[in-house]
Amino acid sequence: MQAIRPAGHEGASRKYDLLTALAAHALAGDQHRQRMVLRLMALITARYNWQRDELAVGQAEIARLWAVDERTVKRDMARLRSLGWITVKRQGARGRVSVLGLGLDRILLDTRPEWANVGPDLVARLGGAPEPAEPGDSPTVVPFRRAGGGEGAAGAVWAAARALLSAEDRGAYEAWFAPLADAGVEDGQLLLLAPSRFHASYVQAHLQQRLVTAARRCDPSLAGVRLRAE
Repeated sequence: MQAIRPAGHEGASRKYDLLTALAAHALAGDQHRQRMVLRLMALITARYNWQRDELAVGQAEIARLWAVDERTVKRDMARLRSLGWITVKRQGARGRVSVLGLGLDRILLDTRPEWANVGPDLVARLGGAPEPAEPGDSPTVVPFRRAGGGEGAAGAVWAAARALLSAEDRGAYEAWFAPLADAGVEDGQLLLLAPSRFHASYVQAHLQQRLVTAARRCDPSLAGVRLRAE
């Protein structure tokens, strides 16, 4: 997938592509999903700072924009955070509102099934094809052994999360997520074992948010995901 770049000569079109992808995703969903996405789009267009990836708006202001009460704002913002569409960059304190960001990669992953509803031009611009390797990455994917799904409640969570990760990006799943083994829950976090230190470091650096989002969608009580090397 292409990253949404706010700068450069294609910056403006990339912003419209993101909003278009969100709109197509909403239109393919039920009324609850449509309302939530519309509210997020209103926040993006009215208050999101693309250059700094910052959304610093108080609940009262959001409630006024959405024409709802603050209780509804708390509920929908919590849902957007659980989806990984909104991230907390800096927690509010001493009268200051929290500084939020957009989980752009997560939004693109979740809206990808609806890109074709807009047309092949959007699919091509946003990169429906598998991602190329980053500069410096080895072009060869080492075929690590496949890990088992684990047993018990934690194993069921990891099995469900693996299914989500496989469905959204098969290439990344086969190369990086499939070799991870469930090792239970520790201090409220799902513990996964990687086949090497390099493998654990790469996932933590490049794919950790995808991993946490998938796990928390399967079990919202999880505080996060921690990796260890075998």
